[in-house]
Amino acid sequence: MPDMPARKPPTVRLRRLGQEMQRLREEAGLSRDQAAERTRMDPSSLWRLETAKNRPQRRTVLTLLDLYGVTKREDQARYVDLLTKSSELGWLTDFEEALPEDYQTYISFESGANRLICFEPSFVHGLLQTPEYARALIRGLDPTLDEEDVARRAEVRARRQAALEGKANVALWMVLDEAVLHRKVGGDTVMQAQLEHLATMARRKDTVLQIVPFDAGAHPGSRGAFTLMEFPDPDPALVYIETLTGNLFLEKPAEVSQYRANFEQLIAQALSPQASLRMITAIGAP
Repeated sequence: MPDMPARKPPTVRLRRLGQEMQRLREEAGLSRDQAAERTRMDPSSLWRLETAKNRPQRRTVLTLLDLYGVTKREDQARYVDLLTKSSELGWLTDFEEALPEDYQTYISFESGANRLICFEPSFVHGLLQTPEYARALIRGLDPTLDEEDVARRAEVRARRQAALEGKANVALWMVLDEAVLHRKVGGDTVMQAQLEHLATMARRKDTVLQIVPFDAGAHPGSRGAFTLMEFPDPDPALVYIETLTGNLFLEKPAEVSQYRANFEQLIAQALSPQASLRMITAIGAP
């Protein structure tokens, strides 16, 4: 029973569907190989379904539900609804061809989160960047991009910000290394405007912004940037790490717990939100 190829990045709903299908299989007392054999599926296809690597066909989901004993129409409809809505990418659809798949995946998860916990050692986080800072940073990180690509990627960051602005009850907790405040991306004028914007964001009730000062010395964030995304129940948290050669999504409870503990150590060494705001304001003063 073949599945349709995954042409779009996984969404929170697709991830939830995969986890639910794995839970139902395990509650039915079946191994992945046993379930695949009874439904004439390739075991690798079932693995891709359960790990949100592939978006299955509707008939595949219904066949598996029958095998797992989920036979009531209203119960099956709940899972089919998850499948149907799993392909909804909203505004991201306009940028599918222009963005790497793993970045699309991150954005789709980010848009479904209700709390974002982030550490950045070098640059302002994308959700807090001004348009001018974003364009200068994109150019600096990849000088091979033409101006059209730069503008398009900067627009994506602006759309990410707008998407979260339009959602209620989305909390941001950002920790930046002090180096971020001193690195003049785009020059003095762009950087001053960026610092003013950081100060504005730091005053928001839904945002906590802290700075790890140089005086803190070596700290747990020295290993690199990360974003921990939390979702409404029952979806488990997810950690995103961006690297030069490929981006990583960590979702094992032990891995997520390790990054959560790392963040707790970071905020213990960071300035308080009030002291952080004073530092941002002082450095950004003309």
